[in-house]
This record gives sequence, structure tokens and C-alpha cells, in this order.
Amino acid sequence: MNDSLTTKYIEIQNVEQSFKTKKGPFCALQNINLTVARGEFVALIGHSGCGKSTLLNLVAGLTTPTQGTLLCANREISGPGPERAVVFQNHSLLPWLTCFENVYLAVERVFAAKENKAQLKARTDAALAMVGLTAAAQKRPGEISGGMKQRVGIARALCMEPKVLLLDEPFGALDALTRAKLQDELLQIVTNTQSTVVMVTHDVDEAVLLSDRIVMMTNGPSATIGEVLDVKLPRPRDRVALAESSEYLHYRKAVIDFLYTRQGHVEKAA
Repeated sequence: MNDSLTTKYIEIQNVEQSFKTKKGPFCALQNINLTVARGEFVALIGHSGCGKSTLLNLVAGLTTPTQGTLLCANREISGPGPERAVVFQNHSLLPWLTCFENVYLAVERVFAAKENKAQLKARTDAALAMVGLTAAAQKRPGEISGGMKQRVGIARALCMEPKVLLLDEPFGALDALTRAKLQDELLQIVTNTQSTVVMVTHDVDEAVLLSDRIVMMTNGPSATIGEVLDVKLPRPRDRVALAESSEYLHYRKAVIDFLYTRQGHVEKAA
């Protein structure tokens, strides 16, 4: 395997993102430089308005940077692609379709040209099984819980066998117990699939529990990367054991110090 490709699977080079407004240009991001290795789990964290989701959308190819370059596997990101799957906080399921049908649509889009219907169905079944939803396959979104809807969204992303999984606060709207359960399931899924993951979160504990590195953003406008924290906790990770770990508490304190001491003035002034 190419060492350069392994260490620089996603490359964000001198990226700036501005938007036109009635009051003139608004600079959301500036001077963003970041590399993500193949198989790495990176969390983006910062206060509201710091451009976390904007940066994730750039990696997804949903928007184009005003300046700079984004690469995935040495290819420029010029738009959305099946090698980069996105899971949003809003699951975005089609309410008139079953869980199976919502996932099947994504499978069909990626694999229909080279696989028959039986193979497409098998892929869909496998994705639902991976997130523990085999029994709910024929239910519609209105018939299942919020946590189950998010599992369908994750299954829909994983079924495309993406090289990169992009998560925009996928558990933000869930209750604490459901969120914890899905975090644990995500840890297991990422271990099994060896996916490269970039995740936006507001939750410090979530970032420390899941990540290999935490990218801490400065306050907007003109937000940039303030600090990158290496999380060297061994895997697999157990949330109960980590609750008493001095290392875990050290990482947690470092993120809180950045967010609420060094970047806290905007929140206090609001």
C-alpha cells in the first residue's frame, strides 16, 4: 500500500469558504489545512457557527470551496460520490418507503449496473442486519423510533461500501440512552468495516470516546483549526471502563479547556 495514500487519504489544502450575503461576503472558514489517514476516525468540534458542517459539506462535495483544494485518494473532490457517504442529524428517509426500500434505493444507485436484483437485495439485507434492523425491514419511518431511523440512515450510507463515512451530528436529536447505544454500535461497525470517518459533534464525551483525533475549531466567522488533539486511548473502547480512566479525563479536560476557556468569549457575549 502507498504510505502517502495511507497517511493522506483525505487532504484539505488552504481551504477558504465564503458566502454572498446582503451585507456582503461572509467568510465562514479560512486557512483550513488537514489530512486524514485511511481508517482514521476524526471528530470536528467547536461552538455553533464555527463552520463544522460547512467543512463536512466540502469534504462531501456538496459545496465547492471559494479557495483551496480538497482531495480524496489523490483525486480532487469536485462533487458528491459513492466513495463518500453522508449521514445527517435529520435522517432524510422517504416516509412512504419501508426501511428496506429506503436502503435499497442507495444500493441500486451504486451497484445496479453490475449486479442483479438478488445481489442488490442481499446487500440491502446485510446493511440492515449490520445495524440490527432486520426485524424492522418492512416498517415505514413513521412506525419506528428516532434511534431506529438513524440506524436506517447509517445502513443506507454503509450499504454503498463507502471509503469515507461523513457524519453530521447523527445522534444530536436523540435521548442520552439511545445516543450512547448508537455510539457503541458505531464503534463496532467502524471496527468491522475499517471505514475512514469524519464526524461533526458538539458533544465532548462523544468526541473523546469515538475519535483517533479531535479537530477543535475556533469561533466563527473566519473560523479555522485551533488545535488538533491526538486521542491515544486503546481500542476496542468501553465507555464504562473509560469513565474512570485518567487518560480519558485528561483528553476530556483538554477539549473543554479549548472550548470554554480559550474559545468561550463568543458564547458569553451572546
